[in-house]
This record gives sequence, structure tokens and C-alpha cells, in this order.
Amino acid sequence: MKLSEIATALNARLIGDGNLEIRRPVHPAEAETAADLALAMEPGALAMLKDSRARAAVVREESKIPDGALAGYIVVGRSRYAMAQLLALFPRPPQAEPGIHPSAVIAKDATLGRDVRIGPFCSVGARAQIGDGTILLSHVSIGAEARLGAACLLHPGARIGERVMIGDRAIIHHNASIGADGFSFVTPQPGSVETAKASHAVEATNQEIVRVNSIGTVILAEDVEVGACTCIDRGTVSATRIGRNTKIDDQVMIGHNCVIGENCMLCGQVGIAGSTVIGDRVVLGGQVGVGDHLQIGSDSVIAAGALIGTSVPPRSLLVGNPALPPQEAYELYRGLRQLGRLVADVAELKRRGGGKSGS
Repeated sequence: MKLSEIATALNARLIGDGNLEIRRPVHPAEAETAADLALAMEPGALAMLKDSRARAAVVREESKIPDGALAGYIVVGRSRYAMAQLLALFPRPPQAEPGIHPSAVIAKDATLGRDVRIGPFCSVGARAQIGDGTILLSHVSIGAEARLGAACLLHPGARIGERVMIGDRAIIHHNASIGADGFSFVTPQPGSVETAKASHAVEATNQEIVRVNSIGTVILAEDVEVGACTCIDRGTVSATRIGRNTKIDDQVMIGHNCVIGENCMLCGQVGIAGSTVIGDRVVLGGQVGVGDHLQIGSDSVIAAGALIGTSVPPRSLLVGNPALPPQEAYELYRGLRQLGRLVADVAELKRRGGGKSGS
């Protein structure tokens, strides 16, 4: 691909020789030939262009190019977005042989669309449906009556439970579990947790724990991506739902009956307890914890490590534990840092007064 063609695809400005043939995009330090395209959109990478073997690069606006370092380069605005567009021009799809591997076990009444590819040691259950062009890499299991849309990609070890519904173009990464039973149990009489919530004291004991069966399912809309080792539990009676184009990172836990909106981003190790509703375009940073039966309004941003114990209105920006607006949280942290000095000052005042209280 010529450098000029890449610039056109990115809708970006080309400077220099647009006829340079490009083989692959690389970090400037890893360029091996003049056909490599150096990605120099960060200051540290930009400085490496002088000694790089690449003769072409992608840089940000107002970047100062080392003299003589390049024969041509592309200037972009929003670098992260440009990166997404650029890497889409040089895809490296997973290796997936056409057809069905001999070691795969496919139920006789399962329905497979056109050009479905199923890798080694996969299992597809009774009456399951798999849409056109969907790829199952090795060791994927699809439960009975599950439905997968078209052009989905399931990485090795993905587990899709019975009756789960997954929309078109979903990507499910290694060892994700979609549709396990919810963590749902009850005691015959009010137990320790219920009494503790009511009276702020543990006044009961759990003599018996009874399982609540999960007969619901999980529904993922179109273009959802689920990270490695993430777990999404099925609903108790209805469905746990994930909205269109929502992106879920690795090791995320989404409890039973949750509803997640469209275009959300849930970062690594987020935990969402059961029956919580999250609006559209919400961002939860890494290790955010959300309690059960809460609502988080659309367009909210919750910073990494925050703990959410009450419902959150739309467009909230919260940090810390307890989760507070940034200015309130920073004032709280400043006050905590000053406690040591305050204690020392009080001790000094008591020492000067001989430990006696004034009259």
C-alpha cells in the first residue's frame, strides 16, 4: 500500500513522497526496512525517527521532524483515533481454517450458517444456531439453543451457556464465560445480611442456604466485545442484557439481571452486583465496584477503584471510596493527610497546658 493511499484512508495530510510502498506499521525502534511505517505520534517515539530505518511515519500536528529523517510522512489530529483507522488497514486476523475440524462435536440439529469455521475440540449443543461467517477457534463450547449472530469471533476457551443470545459481529475473548448461573441464594428465615442491613447489627445466623435457580439467559446486542476471563451471569428469570457496541475488558464480573446500556466501556476487574442498571455511554475505570440493585445514569464516568454504593445520576464524575465528585474527594483526602499534624498539634497544646483542661 502506498503512503498516499494510507493518508487518503485516514483523511490526513501527506507531506513528502506519497509513492513510498508501505509493508506494515511499527514502532520506530522496531523498523527493519524502508517499507516500515513508523508510528511516531508520541514525543518519545518522535525522537527515535532520526535513528530509525523507516523512511515514512505517522506524526501528530505540530510535530518537529528531525532533519533528513523521513522521505514522507502523514500528519494526523487525534492520534488514538488515527491509530484505530490505521491498524484496520493492516489487519492480522486469527488463523482459522475453513470448515469444521474433525475433532469438533456438533449436534445433529444445530444450525450453521454459510462459511462458519469451527476449530479443534469445539462443542455446539442441540438446536444451537450460528450465523454466517462466525468463527469458533479451538475449545469453544456453545450450549443448547444458544444463538450467535453473523461474523462473530470466539477465541479459544470461550464458554457460551444454553439459550444465550449473541448479536452480530461480537468478539468473545479467551476463557470468557457468558451465561453461567447467577450467584443467587436465600435463607428460609431472614439471615445475617438482611438483619445487618435493617438493624446495623448481625442478629441472625444462616442455618441453611437455599439455591435460587437461574432460568433466564444473557443477551448481547450487536458489536459487543467481551474480554478474556470475563464472566456475565444469566438472569434469574429474565435476561442479563448488554447493549449495542459496549466494550468489556478482561476479568470483569457482571452479575445476574444486570442491564448495561449502549456504547459503555467497562475496564479491567470491574465488578457489578446483580440487578444493577447502567445507562448508555457509561465508563467504569479499572476495579470499580458497583453494588446491587443500583442505577448509574447515562454518560457517567467513574474513576478507577471507586466503590459505588448508591445510585448515580446521569453525567456524574466520581472518584474514590466513598465515591465523590473530584473536588469533594480531593478536599477529603487533603483533610486526611493533615490529621497527623492536627494530632501532633493537639498533643503539643496538652503538653504545654500540663494536660489540664481550662476553666
